[in-house]
Amino acid sequence: MSTITTDICVIGGGSGGLSVAAGAVQMGARVVLIEGHKMGGDCLNYGCVPSKALLAQALDVKARGTKPSAADFTAAMEHVKATIAAIAPHDSVERFEGLGVQVLQGYGRFTGPDRVEVNGTTVKARRFVISTGSTAFVPPIDGIDTVPYMTNETVFEQKACPGHLLVIGGGPIGLEMALAHRRLGAEVTVIEGAKAMGRDDPDAAAVVLASLRAEGIDIVEGAQVETLSGRAGAIEVQVKGGTIFTGTHLLVAVGRKPNIDKLDLDRAGVKTDRTGVKVGADLRSSNKRVYAIGDVAGKGQFTHLAGYHAGIIIRAMLFGLPAKARADHIPHVTYTDPELAHVGLSEAEARKEYGIKLSVHKVGYDQIDRAQAEGATKGFLKLMVANGRPVGCTIVGRQAGELIAPYALAIANRMKLSAIANTILPYPTLAEIGKRGAGAYFSDKLFDNATVKRVVRLVQKWLP
Repeated sequence: MSTITTDICVIGGGSGGLSVAAGAVQMGARVVLIEGHKMGGDCLNYGCVPSKALLAQALDVKARGTKPSAADFTAAMEHVKATIAAIAPHDSVERFEGLGVQVLQGYGRFTGPDRVEVNGTTVKARRFVISTGSTAFVPPIDGIDTVPYMTNETVFEQKACPGHLLVIGGGPIGLEMALAHRRLGAEVTVIEGAKAMGRDDPDAAAVVLASLRAEGIDIVEGAQVETLSGRAGAIEVQVKGGTIFTGTHLLVAVGRKPNIDKLDLDRAGVKTDRTGVKVGADLRSSNKRVYAIGDVAGKGQFTHLAGYHAGIIIRAMLFGLPAKARADHIPHVTYTDPELAHVGLSEAEARKEYGIKLSVHKVGYDQIDRAQAEGATKGFLKLMVANGRPVGCTIVGRQAGELIAPYALAIANRMKLSAIANTILPYPTLAEIGKRGAGAYFSDKLFDNATVKRVVRLVQKWLP
């Protein structure tokens, strides 16, 4: 058995692991990268990239205004493949080997606190980074083993549009796929055991759900799935109370689970729980040699979060600098139509933390001239402000994922709200909604302030 000695061994070639490997090797560290499946991980191959590609094609079909055809679905899936293929070289083995990373293809497992084995080769490293991501969680529903079902890892392999897609799960993945398939011609029923979009601002979620229902998507809430039965083309989902939903295809989208089963983490003294590897704010595990980032660290399941984690641990591993991960400035977006974007504290969280120091301001898209011009007046911005700083922002409406950026910047850098209020934006743009939100905060302080009015009247008496 051969042995490789290195500075850093990264296990998992998804977005976080690739960021660590590329950054560390270009700054002079010796890096070994182990990937057991596909470079680029879930985001490139089964998640963010293919889902947004499919949604884009579905939007084009809707904009055309004609009935979707079988050819539309085929073209959409071809676009998904082409999009992955266009991005894949950036995440490829060849690119990383060109940077100087030693890439080993295979599943690694710990054989001790400072070594990992992969395909007969032992990698001994000063530091390890676990970035193995997560995979679709399939709950132990009665009958799940007897019916064909899809997850986000197989839904993009379809050759033809489902006649009637049943989706178990009313979270971001379930609703995005529900919308894409509906616009491409499928009947769609979403079955959610609790509240659809239950982790989002309820006012904003209501706007999205109403829009999805208006497109013909049946969203059933408070429906706990009890049994599955049937066969390909004729699947039955029975929920608590006895109601049965029938469809041709089934998508299970109820959450994710961390990919840790193959790592033999106990042999490295790395503690885990149901969310993944147990880490502190510095993203270090119980074994000080081992870090965990991204989905597997149990602090959120976003590609951009994994990239942020990569930057945190690079500072620690390469320069010995103390660095801790924050969670209060991580944005997230659900790419429905309209989109729902959020960063910082929710209204409920902000009220609990700041009490009477908090003010909440709401601006509708119907107050934005560009939205009026485009007929995109559905939605709003909700801004939470405390001590003159934004502490949370929710936007639901057209391009919400793009429009959240100024508030992601402000909250990440603890900027005063005046930085946004003082920004001059081109007119007319949807981005004005962000400045309108800041303006609403200052308007309350200036225009409804008796002291300000007295001062103005006094000054007017003395000005020439």
